[in-house]
Amino acid sequence: MAQAANNGDRKLTNVFERYLTIWVALCIVGGILLGKLAPNLAKALDGMAIWVNGAPVVSIPIAICLFFMMYPIMVKIDFAQVIRAGKSGKPVFLTLFVNWAIKPFTMYAIAIFFLGFLFKGFIGPDAVDLVKMPFGLNLPVGATHGDGVVVLVNGVKQLQVPLWRSYLAGAILLGIAPCTAMVLVWGYLARGNDGLTLVMVAINSLTMLVLYGVLGGFLLGVGRLPVPWQALVLSIAIYVALPLVAGYYSRKWIIAAKGLTWFTEKFLHILSPITILALLTTLVLLFSFKGEVIVANPLTILWIAIPLFLQTILIFALGYWAARILKLPYEDAAPAAMIGASNHFEVAIATATMLFGLSSGAALATVVGVLIEVPVMLMLVRFCLKTRDWFAAPEKACVPEKA
Repeated sequence: MAQAANNGDRKLTNVFERYLTIWVALCIVGGILLGKLAPNLAKALDGMAIWVNGAPVVSIPIAICLFFMMYPIMVKIDFAQVIRAGKSGKPVFLTLFVNWAIKPFTMYAIAIFFLGFLFKGFIGPDAVDLVKMPFGLNLPVGATHGDGVVVLVNGVKQLQVPLWRSYLAGAILLGIAPCTAMVLVWGYLARGNDGLTLVMVAINSLTMLVLYGVLGGFLLGVGRLPVPWQALVLSIAIYVALPLVAGYYSRKWIIAAKGLTWFTEKFLHILSPITILALLTTLVLLFSFKGEVIVANPLTILWIAIPLFLQTILIFALGYWAARILKLPYEDAAPAAMIGASNHFEVAIATATMLFGLSSGAALATVVGVLIEVPVMLMLVRFCLKTRDWFAAPEKACVPEKA
């Protein structure tokens, strides 16, 4: 049975699976040290990107790592499963409802409570941030726009806003960007239904194209937020579509040439540790790029991380609880809950940079999303694996494997 085979080959290697949290921590520290000890190398790698409207939308080194992270998952998917999963309405409806009717608004409420009230004194009630002028806005120096004031800095008009509001903007951009790539890794590690996860990723990617700008503009309260079409399309194409196409065609070719037994017992065995190795390499790169910012702002990172952490736990709990109420099998419940809990931080960082500037508090807040993403999601993966017996057993129908 295809699903059973998929679950059985997810052992990776004992040393990776048993100590993954430790490896993640070491890679974060290693990345920060690399950024400090070899800053020119980190900057050179960070500069290797596809740029759109002055923002680095797709990091080429990260894209390569993500390809090798996603490809071993994609090539294991029996696409007959994808078709069957697409006919399952409840988990797809659940993830759409949580991601777009609940998550953006809980993120706004949690962030404004912590950043605008509880931690405002620690951040600095009078602290300000300089951000880009909103697209299409040309106000004179001294004019006000929302909570901001137009100022002239080095001959360029910028908007001076309260620092906590800049952090709030970054949190909002994370809250309206459900994960469309890394969730495949989290669902895979949690022994979820890969076919269903892929379907939900595709549907959420299309939904982002429609709702990202609408909800962002509404919640940011700075007028219409231009939809970062190029950033979204490029991100989805490179992070999801490319490994998907490569996995689909290489699976067909290998099975046709070598047979299903060789594919399952030899090829997949070789691929087993690659997803985790690519994940760890991605972490080293990410934190070599952004480690200096994190080290320079340790307490600020903490103030931003707390609401982001609470939001992640809340959204996961809502999705997981709702999946149990809907009587979904565990294999569907785990990815349905995780896709909302996880964030598409690549798009959030690119959008924050485009809208507010690379050095803005909003961009920093999205970087904090990277910092907490992996450790928190690994914790939730472990929680899922320990609570599999909360859910109904999946149907035991056997479907022949097809090349």
